[in-house]
Amino acid sequence: MPTQIPGDAELFELARQVGQRLRGVRARLVAAESCTGGWIAKAATDVAGSSEWFECGYVTYSNAAKVRDLGVAPETLARHGAVSEATVREMAAGALRISGATVAVAVSGVAGPDGGTAEKPVGTVWFCAGTRDRLVCLIERFPGDREAVRRRSVERALRLVLSVDLESVRP
Repeated sequence: MPTQIPGDAELFELARQVGQRLRGVRARLVAAESCTGGWIAKAATDVAGSSEWFECGYVTYSNAAKVRDLGVAPETLARHGAVSEATVREMAAGALRISGATVAVAVSGVAGPDGGTAEKPVGTVWFCAGTRDRLVCLIERFPGDREAVRRRSVERALRLVLSVDLESVRP
């Protein structure tokens, strides 16, 4: 049985939980997004009061934007590609450094319908989340069309933020 694609209500509830958790330790979130195109930031700011815990978002869709706005090394992109652990790790670290936020989430993937390869087929998405002390990265392969891949990516990103160890950012 295929996995249910999250609806707006589910994404809102996840974002609300993220906000509640971050607000509890006075942490602030930054999002560094590629294939989700700002959807994580939208989900966060759909929650009333998100200005207490959401710092900002960077939509770095092109490789040039990843380099210019987040400090991703051109060598990383040349060696590993935009859809890679190395790239999302540098996106998250750069977003933390530039924004001053305490928690980051970064996403880069192949949403389709084009752009997939044998190594990185459509639906391949890399995630990275954490604090300056510890970043955790993971890969997912989502089925479905562009909308489904992007929506599932937002859901997974929010769930990953919920799993971040916030001990180092406690007041």
